[in-house]
Amino acid sequence: MIEAVRAAIEAHQAALSLLILAAMFVGFLLERLPATVIAILGACTYLALGILDAEAAYSVFSNSAPIVIGAMFVLSGALLRTGVIQRVADAIMARAEKQPRLAIVEVLLGALVASAFLNNTPVVVVLLPIMMKLADVTGISAKKLLMPLSIAAVLGGTLTLIGTSTNLVVDGIVRDAGMPRFGIFEITPIGLVTAASGMIGLAMMWWLLPSDKPIPGAAGTHDAHQYLTELVLGDDDALVGMTVEAFRDLPRSGRVVGVRRGATVVHGAELDHWTLAPGDRLVVRIDGQTLMTWREQRRFLLGIGGGTPSANDMVVETMIAPTHPSIGQRLADIPFLQKIRARIIGLDRPLHEAGPDLANVRIRPADRLLVTGGPREVEALRDNPGLIGADLAKTRAFRRRKAWIAILCMAGVVGLAALDVMPIGAAAIIAIGVILVTRCIDSDEAWGTIDGDVLILIFAMLAVGLALEKSGAVAMMVGWVEPLLADAPRWVLVFGIYFAALILSELLSNNAVAALMTPVTLALAAELGVDPRPLVIALMIGASACFATPIGYQTNTIVYAAGDYRFVDFVKIGVPLNIITGISSCLAIVIFLT
Repeated sequence: MIEAVRAAIEAHQAALSLLILAAMFVGFLLERLPATVIAILGACTYLALGILDAEAAYSVFSNSAPIVIGAMFVLSGALLRTGVIQRVADAIMARAEKQPRLAIVEVLLGALVASAFLNNTPVVVVLLPIMMKLADVTGISAKKLLMPLSIAAVLGGTLTLIGTSTNLVVDGIVRDAGMPRFGIFEITPIGLVTAASGMIGLAMMWWLLPSDKPIPGAAGTHDAHQYLTELVLGDDDALVGMTVEAFRDLPRSGRVVGVRRGATVVHGAELDHWTLAPGDRLVVRIDGQTLMTWREQRRFLLGIGGGTPSANDMVVETMIAPTHPSIGQRLADIPFLQKIRARIIGLDRPLHEAGPDLANVRIRPADRLLVTGGPREVEALRDNPGLIGADLAKTRAFRRRKAWIAILCMAGVVGLAALDVMPIGAAAIIAIGVILVTRCIDSDEAWGTIDGDVLILIFAMLAVGLALEKSGAVAMMVGWVEPLLADAPRWVLVFGIYFAALILSELLSNNAVAALMTPVTLALAAELGVDPRPLVIALMIGASACFATPIGYQTNTIVYAAGDYRFVDFVKIGVPLNIITGISSCLAIVIFLT
């Protein structure tokens, strides 16, 4: 019986493989399970039925693409950890104070260029609050700024091989097939045409962007983890005798919201011109990394509570439980501050600005606290039933002195790959070794920057692609298409591959589409006797440059929530933009490469 089943599977494995693939597509579209889970189930099904043998399944882990993608995640994380990206954001905001409308253009161009070398998701996350502030300064609706930010980041990913993980997935499959690897700037001429046409098209369709204001408190409109804290000025601090405006250590993402001197709290219009004195408490709203950097520098006494801070104190991140007995009371009256030697150095309240100062905040459930203390105090916090998840804080101080190392490492990876001195994967691995040894980023943080879902999805879809190839399913699909395209001009092939990848990527994961379509594209090129390289480049760009749905690309999803957009807002802008960039890209490929 078993032998008969095996024989039947072997006799019809191509058709069976396509049936499994169709079931996976349905699963992707229904979204009842995460895309990663569906991809793994598909790969496991091929393996269980014997369509994919164990050795072939193991072989996908030798593909360099996921390794390079993981390495680029870590290098991007090092730039964040050393404060490089925040410095750039601060410089943009400094210019925005003088020429806010010009700054909008500069932010979009900056997102375009940065996304050519960095993972575009952190680029958008960092620039999103800047765009929100620019919207406030200029009076332009945030909805007119956030979608262009995502579009610019996506277009930037088409400029280089490392601009998006999709390009690296295609490159890895191409190399496994025996073709020469792509150079880091090989697709740049086509990418420049794509980016230029996309930005011009975006400018032409500016009037189509929604102009209504996002609903206050909509998901994403609040800066993530903006902590309220207090800084106590010492007798010999450089700020004594100066005005609040002189506080240069404050990043553009933060602000002084008040000054407390004894029982007097100053805020509003008179704040900027208030002359500071020893013992003044500056009430500040700031990101967690800067707060931790101030703590490490030990220039200010931070927060509220008892005891003298020690260099050996730990920082714990915890949350107020709904059952906490002090709900509705002042933070300064919270019981554990009177019982243990601990200091609350920051409070974050999602979607709401707590105040007027740290001591007088009225406690609410889900308030997030940063608390410092010694080992005994930390243990007491963990045993406190009114607190949830009292664990060591994941927020770390910037390591600004290491910034030049992170910049040189990223530049070295790009330079070595561009000059063909060594493969990009080898260069990226060496760079990771350097940034870990020099402690630009700690190892636990480095591995935490890697998006495991992306890597697992890629490995699983590589296995699915290999199963389709080994079962004869790829040859079967090519056999269906080849008679229709045998006498077609080469430009028809380019347009067909591009728009097939584009349409699928609007509905499915870009990486999944790349992993599935690359073997088919290579086989089709071989069957028709044409150069596969132009077709592969069309696939790369078509699978990335998709704008018509908020699920088409991860950055689209981020701004979809942050800008309180409707689904149709993406359709109105994205469909025309897909057509403009698609025609421009395909014509460039036909003119330059065929």
